[in-house]
Amino acid sequence: MYKVMAIDIGTKRIGIALSDYLLMLANGHSCIERNPEDKAIETILKIAKENNVKKIVAGVPLNMDGTKGSQADDCINFTQKLTGYEIIYEDERLTSETAEENLRNKKIDFRKNKGLVDIESACIILEQYLSRK
Repeated sequence: MYKVMAIDIGTKRIGIALSDYLLMLANGHSCIERNPEDKAIETILKIAKENNVKKIVAGVPLNMDGTKGSQADDCINFTQKLTGYEIIYEDERLTSETAEENLRNKKIDFRKNKGLVDIESACIILEQYLSRK
């Protein structure tokens, strides 16, 4: 039995979500600072190890026409440092907007804590992946 982790990689923060062992549910875990990058990589790998993660689903922000831009390349370059895990890339177009809408619907004020949006985005990325499994 293992879990799947999803990460929403931003320029400032990284949202993290974990599946359950049945690979059916996505649960928000945490939000970490991206910089310094070495510390962010170390933290992600530590969380993965502690939670028996075998796969990491990374959100890649494609352009609306489906092409990769500089932010997508940045996310892919970041994930290449996550050694020892199968990395799966998931299209994350519009997840931040959906995450904000989800939080508003739950009456959660995220304006002073943008990390909540990053965590919710990671959950959405993971849910997209799990729904295809």
